[in-house]
Amino acid sequence: MRIAVLGGDGFVGWPTALHLSNLGHEVHILDNLSRRWIDTELGVQSLTPMDSIQERCRIWHQETGRRIHFHLLNLATEYERLKSWLSEIRPDAVIHFAEQRAAPYSMKTDRHKVYTVNNNTNATHNLLAALVETGIDAHLVHLGTMGVYGYSSVGAPIPEGYLDVQIDTPAGPRQQQILYPTRPGSVYHMTKSLDQILFQFYAQNDGLRITDLHQGIVWGTHTDQTRRHEQLINRFDYDGDYGTVLNRFLIQAAIGYPLTVHGTGGQTRAFIHIQDSVRCIELALQDAPAAGERVRIFNQMTETHRVRDLAELVARLTGAEVAYLPNPRKEAEENDLIVKNDQFLALGLQPITLAEGLLSEVVEVARKYAHRIDRSRVPAVSAWTRDIAKRVEHDPEGRRLRSVS
Repeated sequence: MRIAVLGGDGFVGWPTALHLSNLGHEVHILDNLSRRWIDTELGVQSLTPMDSIQERCRIWHQETGRRIHFHLLNLATEYERLKSWLSEIRPDAVIHFAEQRAAPYSMKTDRHKVYTVNNNTNATHNLLAALVETGIDAHLVHLGTMGVYGYSSVGAPIPEGYLDVQIDTPAGPRQQQILYPTRPGSVYHMTKSLDQILFQFYAQNDGLRITDLHQGIVWGTHTDQTRRHEQLINRFDYDGDYGTVLNRFLIQAAIGYPLTVHGTGGQTRAFIHIQDSVRCIELALQDAPAAGERVRIFNQMTETHRVRDLAELVARLTGAEVAYLPNPRKEAEENDLIVKNDQFLALGLQPITLAEGLLSEVVEVARKYAHRIDRSRVPAVSAWTRDIAKRVEHDPEGRRLRSVS
């Protein structure tokens, strides 16, 4: 297939592009490289050294003989260029990663909230409108998030996208399926909830074939393809805005930093290894809906864990200390999370679950590149409200000079 990977320079986009190219597909990356500019804005860098996207693609061709094509394009602001590109290349499938992906970044300031909504919502709608206008019958696979469901305890498994409900009518009770109600916990999660409504409309109105993947928190760094050469390595975020919780614990342990658990650590989250993430995208591509079908929704996760349990696991493995800090997020201190993921299991996914060997591998990567870590960027300090900001801990290590007077 000819596949467009939108946002293919990112944390999940890059290993997905490699994985699909390795399977023999013709892969085109479209990216505006905004994630690299955000690194500059935040004064932080990937733990792992990243070459330019052009150099990454050159190394991939050198190692495999396969080409990945790169196109510099901003989906949110360059609609006509996007439409022209689609008309010319006419991909068979489009994988949409091209959204600002960090909840803390989306809550930093009003400017970051506005940017996240403008970027994410415009990018998604521009893509949908362009697919309709060009008449391309491409399968659209979108990377969403489990966070659209919210993190309150409901006492029942979260289904894959749709909820069975009973509606009382004058003729009696009627059964119906509706989109599972969203309860976004950040501006970022809100944009993913808006994406769902856009997909629902364009699937029913224009017959677009759409798969929405509600993904859990990704951990790990290597896939089979990124291991092939040092310059193919994936990005690895450790900072308080973009670092994912388990990866942050592993990096903190590697550099002798306390494992920062926010609140009670009773927040339960869904997780998936990066290798499984790219495998799920492959499986979703093979199971495309027909034109006229409703949006196909998968829960792209393999296991759930409480945050404090993960911290204790990493502490046992590495000898690190655990520090309980005020929570910068506005969320329940404790929640249960039961999630159905039957569809990917039925398609043949064999999940990679938490194992000490894989955790140790991530720690070793962190130790190898520890010299690239700016310890002042490790704390999670982007607060959800002004009141919460007053109690955020900016110095978990206690290194700040303190008055003795």
